[in-house]
Amino acid sequence: MLKYQSRQQRIYLLLTLLVAIAIIVGGWAIQEDSAPASTPPFSINMSIKQIAPALDVTGKSLARELDLPLATSKNKPLKAFGITQKQLDHATHHIASHRSTTFKYYIFTALALFGLVYLIRLGRPDNSTVKDRELWYPSWLYIAVLILSIAVCGFALGKSPNPMEGTVKVFKSMAGLYPSVLEKVLGFIFFAILSLIGTKLICGWACPFGALQELLYRLPMLRALKKRKVPFVVSNTIRSVLFVLTLLILFGIVGNKEGFVLYHFVNPFNLFNLEVETLFTGIAIGIFLLVSLGVYRPFCHFICPFGLLSWILERFSLFGVRINRNLCTDCGACDRACPSEAARGRVQKNKLPADCFSCGRCLNACPTDAIRYALP
Repeated sequence: MLKYQSRQQRIYLLLTLLVAIAIIVGGWAIQEDSAPASTPPFSINMSIKQIAPALDVTGKSLARELDLPLATSKNKPLKAFGITQKQLDHATHHIASHRSTTFKYYIFTALALFGLVYLIRLGRPDNSTVKDRELWYPSWLYIAVLILSIAVCGFALGKSPNPMEGTVKVFKSMAGLYPSVLEKVLGFIFFAILSLIGTKLICGWACPFGALQELLYRLPMLRALKKRKVPFVVSNTIRSVLFVLTLLILFGIVGNKEGFVLYHFVNPFNLFNLEVETLFTGIAIGIFLLVSLGVYRPFCHFICPFGLLSWILERFSLFGVRINRNLCTDCGACDRACPSEAARGRVQKNKLPADCFSCGRCLNACPTDAIRYALP
């Protein structure tokens, strides 16, 4: 790749790597300085009011984890409600597993930054012709970033934070399950900003489960199935209905289960903590991974709440796939290369096209060089 790039592009690459490294090193230093104290042991002789603050959750959240009504007295010892020590240990361990490491936000930023510069400036050698297209956006570099995301943002640093959780926690805090709404909103804003800078950059380049699905889809199997793209109207309807239903249940509007979160049972990020708490969750993760072999990012398209909200944010992203109508011949090459209906929707000027994950396939496929990753 380097030998085909211009001197200016090599300078861009060097500066991008230096900035990314500076972000990571700075984040590591800050994380080390702010390392949280270890969680003290809890006993069923203690009350919800005594335990919840140490876990940075509200009494309602702890009650929900213990499968108690949200209105349960927070002052009585837990053994008065028949809670066993094993139940308490399981609940507190689950809550603690959701604690975020701030260092991970810096890794996300560095990966998204590299993806953005790569798509805009590095992936296409300067002065290259359309005939040189096989040199554009080499997939091995994208794959390397995806592997890094899985290894570091997934297994090394655990499931929290992640885009899905960052979205769900906002609504959980609004339902009284976290003491600070602002803190959770700021977490969501972080992921939203990355999506506003570049179309779904966080999803396409930094999200560990998104990366895992992407790599599985790239395996050379089930090619006939991959040619049959799931209609976006179907996947987005399912994703939207699930989102609305989750909110209705969470806030107690339907089902009489206030504080109950449907997404907990299909949360694939549990995989990165190497803990699957329920059989249903394990089955769901297995299905997502298996289906990813033939369907592009099924969890992102059918389930993820951040996927839904970031799809809305795509309308306002600064950088994204742009089509030069003067050069476009409607040949369909980008549509065939795109693993979803995203390219087709943009060529056809749909007002609400399918999610684009900034994978770069269409940039490489266009025979007339009509597609760029750029500002509007």
